[in-house]
Order: sequence, then structure tokens, then C-alpha cells
Amino acid sequence: MAILDKHVVLEKNATLLLVSSLLVVTIGGIVEIAPLFYLENTIEDVEGMRPYTPLELEGRNIYIREGCYVCHSQMIRPMRDEVERYGPYSLAAESQYDHPFQWGSKRTGPDLARVGGRYSDEWHVDHLVNPQSVVPESVMPKYAFLLDNLLTPESSHIADVVATNAFVGVPYTDEMLENAEADWLAQADPDSDYDGLLERYGENVQVRNFDGKPGVSEMDALIAYMQMLGTLVDFSTFTPDASR
Repeated sequence: MAILDKHVVLEKNATLLLVSSLLVVTIGGIVEIAPLFYLENTIEDVEGMRPYTPLELEGRNIYIREGCYVCHSQMIRPMRDEVERYGPYSLAAESQYDHPFQWGSKRTGPDLARVGGRYSDEWHVDHLVNPQSVVPESVMPKYAFLLDNLLTPESSHIADVVATNAFVGVPYTDEMLENAEADWLAQADPDSDYDGLLERYGENVQVRNFDGKPGVSEMDALIAYMQMLGTLVDFSTFTPDASR
């Protein structure tokens, strides 16, 4: 009863309650924030993570432009139901090169953090052209126009986009910046000389004609981005750093 009697004093004195609340919030904030100043890096380095290729970066910008993040999140929470449905929970490292991140705030459609490789390129084309043809209950609008919107490295300003991402901290090398336009073209053309692309970004880069049609379209870029999502980290060998 003594503790309750003392609490009544707080409840009856608005000024004292305000000061006490501010004190508690201040202490809590210091406990949460202060340790961050003593860490060299708050994101665990994970093998396999790399910057987006120019074509994937192009597709990501289209993804953002069309508002895909409004209905699809890219963050799997460490809960059993989410992990069983979508795959391993999302790692901070998987968003370290995102400007901005695509975690999302709601799911009208499924989470896409691990959508890469789950469906064929043809499925993605059919789904984007007419979502209801593959998911009858879908409320997603049609994006058939992406097939008709042909791109060139110049029209997409991809060299400038890659340079801008490098400016804000994405670790693109000088060689990556110099070859941004060539790498953009090479990834969508399996008949091209794409060895340089693989040397710069790694063997896990997917090279092919994603939409199955001549030229490089916005559909190519978007599917290249989506087919990469969740494929960079090998979760069969990944072990979280317990010290973080």
C-alpha cells in the first residue's frame, strides 16, 4: 500500500508527473542511444552482400516509382509464422545499400524480401501484365506498359544514378562507376561479354533477357531487381554474430 500511496502523489500532481515522465524517457533514451557511439559499425558484415548492379538499381527505382512498397513490405520479422511463410528473417545488412529502404508498413500483397528465384521470369511478366491471370483474387493493378517502355543507359541516366548512390556511401568502385552503362546493357543480354560485370559484382549476378523480348525494357529492369531480392545471403551457412 505504501508504494500505491506514493504513486497517488504523482497522479494528483501534473507538474511532478510531467517531470518524472521526462526523467524516465531521458534515462531510457540514454541507455538505448549511448552504446551506439562506442560501436564502429552497427550493421553486421554478411558474406554475399554487394551493391546493386546498374540494371537492378534501375529496377529498384521503377519499383519505388510505381509505389510497390505501399502494398508489399520487404521486412520479414523474426516470428515463427513469418519465417515459415516467407523465409529467414531479414538482416540489417540486406538493407544497407538501400536509399531509402523498402521495409514497408502494410501488406496488401505478400512480403517480397525473399521473392528472388521463387517464380520464373515468365511468371513475373504474366503477373505484371495481368495480375489476375495468375492470382485471381489479386487487387494489384496492371503494369503491361512496362514492356513497351524501352530504355537506354542514356535515357535512364544510370551512370549518374550509380554515382549518386556512391556519393551517399554505397561502395561502388571507380571501375564500377566507369562501366555503369556497359554493365547495365550486359546484364540484360546473355550474348554479350558480361565477364567484367561478374568480376565487379560477383558470380551471383543473374544475366539474361528477363522479359523475353528484344531491347531492354522497364520490365527487364524490374524483374532483374525482384529476382535478386533475398538471394545474396546463403542462409544454409550463415551464422548470426552473437556479439551484436
